[in-house]
Amino acid sequence: MGTDGTGGVPPCAAGAGAEAGQEPSDPFVHLASFYRDERQYVDGTVSFAREGLAAGEAVALAVPGERLRLVRGALGADAGRVRLLDMREAGRNPGRIIPGVLHKFADTQPEGRRVRIVGEPVWPGRSAREYPACAQHEALINAAFRGRAVTILCPYDERRLPERALVDARATHPVVIPAGSRARRPSGAYAPEEVVARYNVPLPLVTGALTLPFVAGTLTRVRHAAADEGRRLGLTGMRLEDLALAAAELTTNSVVHGGGTGVLRVWADGGDVLCEVRDRGRLIDPLAGRRPPVRGRSGGRGLLLVHLIADLVRVHTGKEGTTIRCWFARRGRGTESGR
Repeated sequence: MGTDGTGGVPPCAAGAGAEAGQEPSDPFVHLASFYRDERQYVDGTVSFAREGLAAGEAVALAVPGERLRLVRGALGADAGRVRLLDMREAGRNPGRIIPGVLHKFADTQPEGRRVRIVGEPVWPGRSAREYPACAQHEALINAAFRGRAVTILCPYDERRLPERALVDARATHPVVIPAGSRARRPSGAYAPEEVVARYNVPLPLVTGALTLPFVAGTLTRVRHAAADEGRRLGLTGMRLEDLALAAAELTTNSVVHGGGTGVLRVWADGGDVLCEVRDRGRLIDPLAGRRPPVRGRSGGRGLLLVHLIADLVRVHTGKEGTTIRCWFARRGRGTESGR
């Protein structure tokens, strides 16, 4: 897929404000807050939100719907001063969270006003296929918001999440808050680049998929064939339009940035239809597709669009090339487009 027009590699390791273990010159703060029960969860998130309101900061909470109801009730009258989002919908694709949730809120605030966000991308019940994208998302936040007056707190369920999620949380957050405490401590395990690399795993070939090699001169035919296959497999309405758009954007990226050729595959798996593009290019920017569009600059929006409309996006890139795989739900979850 090449670089998708987004430039070189930003290092992920970054300080974050005047917190212990972080670079004092950087106003960005990224916290992992661990909790063991509902009371600790509500106390931690609500106190964090109210501290921001008291300081005149813009505050948002993006957490799963069942948690959102708890937090809204605990905030009482203050709930009207906080942007509340259901992360099960807004962040169902982890690759959407940085541009479509965090930046979308932070970038609309007046210049100079600090922003405070509770974002919970990892919750009990996240599937094994989603989790690698979640871990990479948490690691990439540090590069995405370096230099910004933003504080992001990410809650982690210490009792119900698998051990690897708790280990990764300490590697992706420079500062942690132990369960039952409000004391902030530096994470001795902070190593976000290692997390990005660890989950950059090959996506095995699927047998039985519609397989469509393409070059510049066959893009239109291949895109129509992909949409026809999506329809045959049960996609309708906006979901079918989203798959067609993803196929168009990814194949164009391959032609422009990925060596001029590639292979598009479409198949069904359970309740989803999947679209995948493989090419010989290499993504050198881990934040490709996760930055908001730059005003006045054409190009560089293809992978961003795919992240915003798909229910899940997984990426593998290496010396041999790049694979981008997208999931589109046939019904239920994700039936409304993210556009």
